Amino acid sequence: MSKCITLSDDAYNNLKSLKKGDESFSDIVKRLTGIKKSKSLLDLAGIWEDNPETVKIMKNIYKDRKNFKLRKFN
Repeated sequence: MSKCITLSDDAYNNLKSLKKGDESFSDIVKRLTGIKKSKSLLDLAGIWEDNPETVKIMKNIYKDRKNFKLRKFN
């Protein structure tokens, strides 16, 4: 199903200038809005592995886990 939308000439030209290869206007809008539907959890596997901030957070988590001690209750 498709929908018709109206764009000003400027908006159309801006959108057109963002096209990559044989990308459709729908593809551009989806790419720019960042809306993606994952089909499974496996689609998300490894998406953070190359992010330096994630590596830093994970190192802190592992360090905290090593230092964790259970408290004894009487």
